Amino acid sequence: MATTDAQLNTNWSGTIAYRAGRRVRPTSVEELRSVLREAPSVKVTGSGHSFNYVADSENGWQIDLSGLVEPPVVSADHSTVEVSGGTTYGALVPFLAQEGLALANLASLPHITVAGSVATGTHGSGARQPGLAASVQAVQLMTADGDLRWFDRSDPRFPALVVSLGALGVVTRLRLSIEPEFEVRQDTFVGLTWAQLTAELGTILESAYSVSVFGRWVGPGPDHIVLKSRTDQRSDAPVLPGAEWIADTKHPSWASGEPSEKVTEQGGAPGLWSDRLPHFRMGFTPSSGEEIQSEFFVPAAHGAAAAEALLQIGERIAPMIIVSEIRAVAADGQWLSPTYDRDSVVFHFTWRPDTAATSEAADLVQQALAPFDPRPHWGKLFTYAGRLDAAYPRLDDFEAVRRELDPSGAFLNDFLRRHVASD
Repeated sequence: MATTDAQLNTNWSGTIAYRAGRRVRPTSVEELRSVLREAPSVKVTGSGHSFNYVADSENGWQIDLSGLVEPPVVSADHSTVEVSGGTTYGALVPFLAQEGLALANLASLPHITVAGSVATGTHGSGARQPGLAASVQAVQLMTADGDLRWFDRSDPRFPALVVSLGALGVVTRLRLSIEPEFEVRQDTFVGLTWAQLTAELGTILESAYSVSVFGRWVGPGPDHIVLKSRTDQRSDAPVLPGAEWIADTKHPSWASGEPSEKVTEQGGAPGLWSDRLPHFRMGFTPSSGEEIQSEFFVPAAHGAAAAEALLQIGERIAPMIIVSEIRAVAADGQWLSPTYDRDSVVFHFTWRPDTAATSEAADLVQQALAPFDPRPHWGKLFTYAGRLDAAYPRLDDFEAVRRELDPSGAFLNDFLRRHVASD
């Protein structure tokens, strides 16, 4: 079992320095059991794509699951695929594509792990597409006592077991729904004004399989809008009234100077789901790298009003913004999902890597969104001080499951004690 000095380890963007005393990489289930017996407390770090301390273990050890990754296994009826928790979408997606299979939705970034992404409520885009957790049919979990067992949707505790923040145990394997492969085209539009966007926001976000609105909350309107359409669901080219279609492929942050070579092809050219649903190409370092991210979910009915509220503070937050993105995500049933029990409009912010200034900007966003019942993304920067029971109405139900499966608190850390655990 490899051990490294976790004091030198940071999150993906280098903006969070993890404080765990050890970082371990078990290469067998038995080694993982040994870690859980020896460590004072543990957290799994996944790909490190978090912008707060949700994956830190300030008084214990961090676990790297990459040593337990095994090849994916497709079920006989091709309805599910079983994957290791440390598998990245960058590895899973090409495997499925070679098999003529697909996931219904993908996040923007390919390098994140499956277990880490679903544990924090990560999502793609689509008014009728729920987050990535919705594809999970079963979870294999190792609890603090070393017990390894599967939980599926027949278990009444399942709504706590996918978006779980790593608080229940180590997710060693997952079973995901899959479907036959499909093609997607990406069409890019410019020239829409903010007034036109807010007047028709719901219609625009429902106008394709996946829709992303990129901008910085200043200027005459969004920088550009990308519509991702399944070619098996529509044969005509999409139209966005009031906007101009362009043939160019645009980086989400093109207005901040980012070139387009990392970005999946736009311009209306159909391609496999695997080459169109993510914003970024497989194999490339995604996004801008040196950044901090925040994200807030509001009920879909409040989307336009929330966007107008953000425009009111646009000039104050724009200096810290690399790019902001508006998406829609459908409701799901996971208790700690940011889209639990409600269709949502999502406001994403990619900030410049200045933690103090970014925290001030995020706080302004939270104040502007306060009237619209926002929920923060669990893996991104937010400044709410205490327990998030007002935002997440099933937090007490989740806490009951956590106490049952982890009575000793082996998977707790400061972040969970502050925002999740009850006294």
